[in-house]
Amino acid sequence: MFLIETEKDLLQSFRPRDREKVEVPKGLKFPLLVRDYFAWVEPAGTRVFLVCPSPDKKRPMGLAFRRESQGSSMPSQMCDWCHTYGSSNEIGLLSTDVNSKRRVGVNLCLDLRCKEKLESAADLSGRYSRDLLPPLMERMSRFATEALRIHSVPEP
Repeated sequence: MFLIETEKDLLQSFRPRDREKVEVPKGLKFPLLVRDYFAWVEPAGTRVFLVCPSPDKKRPMGLAFRRESQGSSMPSQMCDWCHTYGSSNEIGLLSTDVNSKRRVGVNLCLDLRCKEKLESAADLSGRYSRDLLPPLMERMSRFATEALRIHSVPEP
């Protein structure tokens, strides 16, 4: 759980290369208490933003993803983070810059509503949804650590 006091703090959670791309949702109220993670899709639908705990869990970390074009004939796919299945309209390739010469991508829920999907599945199965969230958060952290080489977000 973390608290984002201001819009400036939200923007500071993103890597410098991503900050200019971030479009803060209209009507977002601060301070913002985030239990697990916070995600939103920009109005144009091209970018998806994620703020989650950094791998060292000391600060929030922001990631800016770009939705990659896929043919509508793609078969059902599985989200690499929450392991739910969906059509190509629900799950697809989200990519982000590692540096100016390299991008990495991962198959994810296109709206990053993984937590809601896990909670819904838990409700249907009678499982306790909080048991399903730690693995999801670990997969997010692993992506930041392994694919993006993020160990912590430096102080501004």
